[in-house]
Amino acid sequence: MSGRKYTMMDISVVISLYNERESLQELVKGIGEAIAPTGLTYNIIMVNDGSTDGSWELIKEMAKTNSHIKGICFRKNYGKSAALFHGFEEADGEVVITMDADLQDNPNEIPALYDMIMKDGYDLVSGWKKKRYDSKLTKNLPSKLYNATARKVTGIKLHDMNCGLKAYRNIVVKNIEVYGEMHRYIPYLAKNAGFGNIGEKVVVHQARKYGVSKFGMERFINGFLDLISLWFLSRFGKKPMHFFGLVGTFTFLAGAGISIWIIIEKLMAQAQGLKFRPVTEQPLFYLALVALIIGVQLFLTGFIAELVSRNSQERNTYNVKERF
Repeated sequence: MSGRKYTMMDISVVISLYNERESLQELVKGIGEAIAPTGLTYNIIMVNDGSTDGSWELIKEMAKTNSHIKGICFRKNYGKSAALFHGFEEADGEVVITMDADLQDNPNEIPALYDMIMKDGYDLVSGWKKKRYDSKLTKNLPSKLYNATARKVTGIKLHDMNCGLKAYRNIVVKNIEVYGEMHRYIPYLAKNAGFGNIGEKVVVHQARKYGVSKFGMERFINGFLDLISLWFLSRFGKKPMHFFGLVGTFTFLAGAGISIWIIIEKLMAQAQGLKFRPVTEQPLFYLALVALIIGVQLFLTGFIAELVSRNSQERNTYNVKERF
């Protein structure tokens, strides 16, 4: 090991991209022009998520003349969460900025975001595209519904949780695990990791200049499903028995109570010489049996999940083709 002291950059800009070749040179130029007047040191980590339009070849070409650029290339398209996971792993800036590659995020926001982390003490600052240039019917209205639900479930009062333009303290990105499609809920992941000082900044939303959006309406459906999954994992991921065991116990007790009541009612009627229906001819008895079986299954599910959670070690493994 050399005796040279390692020095962190001031800013690492992490960019996930998929088929955005036309915008890359303009984006890199804009980032440089935005940061240069501040005198801060920076690098740009460009994660090529399996692009097929020559984006990676252009990134390598730009890196020959721009020492700020670092690159990671996937062999195929894994999604934004995978790209951010590896970008965060590579980031060595005291402040990490994430941006989309489609020029809809304005690089001029970077200095203010940096100050909110370093001077105002935030752990994470999320952009809020208060005025958008997207279609109101297909994006704006679903986005408002999605964000209202996310605020209710997560308890984080952000107007635009899925905004790609965000700033993080370095320690935050090193202590969260972005997987699946959980890039939408990074503020929630950060909160669950103990970084609760989360702020918001109104940012400029620019109209897309090149190409078309890579996201359709299905992202809102998937987003709601991911939110439910993330909420469940954050509440019960380390203690699944608290959920399955509790629900299973109540279900079992309800089934047992109904069964006992039906049997007692039958015995009392029989003792008094009254007419009664056999227990096996009562639909309620079979519902009680179903409740008993489901209760036992839920309890065993919780028990097995508890064993799995205590013995498993999750890892993100993605096939990285090349990096520099």
